[in-house]
Amino acid sequence: MPTWAACSKFLYDTVKPLNLLPSRYRTSRVLAWAAQLLLALCVVGLAGWWAERHEVDLRRGALQSALEMHALWLRGITGQYAALPAVVGHQPEITGLLIEPPDAARQARVNRYVEEIARRAGATALYVMDLKGKVLATSNWRTADSFLGEVYARRPYFEQALAGRASLFYGVGMTTGIPGLFLAEPIRNGDQVVGVVVVKVALDSLAASWARSPDPVLLRDERGVSFLATYPEWRYRRTRELTPAEQAWLRASMAYGAGSELAAMPWVVREIAPAKGRPNGRAGEYLLRTRVGTRSRSFLALDMLLPEFGWTLTVMTDRDEILQTRNQAWAMSALLMALLMLGAQYWRLRERRYAEQRQARRELEQRVQDRTRELHDAHAFRHAMEDSLLVGMRARDLEGTIIYVNRALCEMTGYESDELLGRRPPYPYWHPDDLEKHWSDSDAALNGQAEPTGFESRVRHKQGQDVITMVYTAPLIDADGVQRGWMSSVVDITDQKRAEERQRVQEAQLQRTARLASLGEMASTLAHELNQPLMALSNFAAAAAALAEAGPKELLVSSLGDIQGQARRASEIVKRIRGVVRQGRSAAETFAVEDLVRTVLGWLKPEIQARHVRVRSELPGDLPALTADRVLVEQVLLNLVLNALQALEGMPVERRQIDVSARMQNGQLYVSVADTGPGVAPEHAARLFDAFFTTKADGLGLGLKICRSIVESQGGALEWRPHPGGGAVFEFNLPVQR
Repeated sequence: MPTWAACSKFLYDTVKPLNLLPSRYRTSRVLAWAAQLLLALCVVGLAGWWAERHEVDLRRGALQSALEMHALWLRGITGQYAALPAVVGHQPEITGLLIEPPDAARQARVNRYVEEIARRAGATALYVMDLKGKVLATSNWRTADSFLGEVYARRPYFEQALAGRASLFYGVGMTTGIPGLFLAEPIRNGDQVVGVVVVKVALDSLAASWARSPDPVLLRDERGVSFLATYPEWRYRRTRELTPAEQAWLRASMAYGAGSELAAMPWVVREIAPAKGRPNGRAGEYLLRTRVGTRSRSFLALDMLLPEFGWTLTVMTDRDEILQTRNQAWAMSALLMALLMLGAQYWRLRERRYAEQRQARRELEQRVQDRTRELHDAHAFRHAMEDSLLVGMRARDLEGTIIYVNRALCEMTGYESDELLGRRPPYPYWHPDDLEKHWSDSDAALNGQAEPTGFESRVRHKQGQDVITMVYTAPLIDADGVQRGWMSSVVDITDQKRAEERQRVQEAQLQRTARLASLGEMASTLAHELNQPLMALSNFAAAAAALAEAGPKELLVSSLGDIQGQARRASEIVKRIRGVVRQGRSAAETFAVEDLVRTVLGWLKPEIQARHVRVRSELPGDLPALTADRVLVEQVLLNLVLNALQALEGMPVERRQIDVSARMQNGQLYVSVADTGPGVAPEHAARLFDAFFTTKADGLGLGLKICRSIVESQGGALEWRPHPGGGAVFEFNLPVQR
């Protein structure tokens, strides 16, 4: 802008020649020059004002386009991972890890599963927490900074997910110190929340893009704290005063790391358009002055509210360039007026101005083309991401008309997208045998009454086969916060259902096969037991025959009583054999642990004696009685003692010892069988309870697998550990009902 000194000098130089004129002309000429100078100054001032307004409008439009582009990018990143926690949280293995007793093998499987899912999805981390915020499984379980065992109960995303809501949170990692976006979902067992699944996503690509942007970009949370910005010195600073409650929340949640209070943003702000009444979710327009490095700069800033995240997105443009444009307009208009007054330079100055305007327009058009290309790339990326999902996605309007389907849903039903788009119920993939249920589920979803945990639905593939799915429905909200319809995610669980049915059938067959295998190992012992009462029956019968001819009546009666006793003994042995091999589960009965141990050791007494093994039993006298399926518990103890006998083969006679003991702990009765054999090789430990895994030449590999299944069906658990003196200890526990 021309200074008053320059204007005064120009006026003096203009009026000075008039001093040479006669006085009668001097006054009129001065007034004419003054009028012309005043008009020129007005024209110059108006030109500068118009140029500044014009440049501000252009910059404002570019800023609005940049806001929409960055917001679309943010929504695309979050949308890419939004469904991942819900899908992972519905896996049976993860639910079992949370609701069933601790199982190291299952935890290892879940760790490997979430590691693979995180790798495929490109997530920084994926982990599962229990109700206390403790991490039970994590994708980075192999790394030095693993989350395994860490407690994140103080994190906001955990508290919201524990309350049954999906959560989105950006913060600095408590373990790694690396910032990221956390998306959390509750894990439910029925209607009950049993844990939380969290996916952490790094926004490195977004931060790198902003760092390269010529115009500063800033992202603030709902407390006005900046957590992503073009300039590193703007990160983790507050843009307003925080209340004591907000400061306490930041310290408790450690959202941006532990340490001192957040410093204020080095800004001086002057608002020129308040937030109230702004369209398109914009929160306001303002001017600010700050320092970037060693340079003082001023910016025109434009805000946009992102209500789905609770964040505010800000983009800026250099205001000094706007002021430079205004100054240029002043200078050009002053020159133009000078040319009009002098007459010679008019056309040259006009062409120069037009040329500069055309150049500025070309630059602006190029920037718009660049932004449009980036927007198209973002759209293409979103479509590619949707097509790569394994989960089917279906969007319907409020009347039930299908307005969007992804590739996964088309493959799941066999229909192409053009066969489904625009269709209203009944849809072509509805199963003809379940039409009433389909109508009921559809009406409930369109009325906003769909189960938040999803519902199972059987559909008919176009080629005729049945497909079992789980459907989850949520409102479809547009950018203005208005509900436009319903979005459903559809998961194909056909293979899971078939696997569960096969597992139930195989479990029953495995139990019967294990009983038959145990029967073969007991054959010699049971034959020995049956031989004794049968030989006794023969001897007593011969004696009774002799006494019947000539002998005391009392001896005859005694011999007949002995015959009855031996017959009952043989019957009990046969009954035990039938109890072991019969399929199914008998009614629970109450029995003493001492009787259980005595019975099993009695069956194996010939085998124990033949192998020259010492058996010690340590059973406290105050043990309570058990209420369980006695036949199945006898089978478990019998298999464990038989395994111990076989483990002692080849050991010196003086080392052949088996200890059977029992104890009470936390309302559970523990029974252990310890041997002094060679123990379990480290490479076999992880597969010890797998079906069909065996180290015996003639073994089936079913004994320990079925023993664990039996104990778990009775409400207990079966584990093993090395014996301190060499060998192995197998211990199972059962609940006690006092």
